[in-house]
Amino acid sequence: MAGHFEGRVALITGGGSGFGRAAALQFCAEGARVAVGDLNRETAEATAQAVRDAGGDALAVQVDVADPGSVTQFFDRVVKQFGRIDCAFNNAGILGPLGDLHTCTLEDYERVMAVNVRGVWLCMQAEIARMLEQDAPPDGHSIVNTASVAGLIGSPLIPAYAASKHAVVGLTRAAARSYGRRGIRVNCVCPGPIETPLAGPLFEHGNMRETMLARQVIDRYGKPEEVASVVVWLSSPAASLVTGTPMRVDGGALS
Repeated sequence: MAGHFEGRVALITGGGSGFGRAAALQFCAEGARVAVGDLNRETAEATAQAVRDAGGDALAVQVDVADPGSVTQFFDRVVKQFGRIDCAFNNAGILGPLGDLHTCTLEDYERVMAVNVRGVWLCMQAEIARMLEQDAPPDGHSIVNTASVAGLIGSPLIPAYAASKHAVVGLTRAAARSYGRRGIRVNCVCPGPIETPLAGPLFEHGNMRETMLARQVIDRYGKPEEVASVVVWLSSPAASLVTGTPMRVDGGALS
């Protein structure tokens, strides 16, 4: 199964469904060994099994990205199993309850920030530390974070989520500037509405499905595989000059 990632290890959080599962299969198709982390052990294992069924090598680990101890255990398992981490996709996230800012509880806000921002922070710290210890591939190591178009504009009904994704864009840019000359590229994808389990409540709220679609230039919603293909490209030698970029995958909604 030769490809861009032959001999490399791809680590994915939130790998049990949606963008994470699609990316795991695409990394596998390009020759990578895949480490799948997810809060749900069963879905993580289902993704890993799908990779194995496709002829690849995969490890499934239950991980809570908001918990430093859990993150440490996850990375220890990956390094013990595969010996290295070449590219990472920090995809784990939650939407949080829908509502206006003044109705969002502090507990809801803190949970969204814990998963979506602290989770990316903790995983990036572990990934960067490991990557700096390794010999970098000719095109460098790669980290891709999942942000959102909500990290680029104001978004009604999801104020905590929007704040968290703006933070992810900021972390991505800061890390790109810090580690670009040390062999690590850092980018993020900013999807528009894609029909995944995470986005389900937003699609089902009032007339949001029609409202969001009306904003797009391309007259359809995207698929997780289309976001995953951008993640895999950003992680590949083909994107060796790309870093610090919030890449929109939004059907032209912000055009």
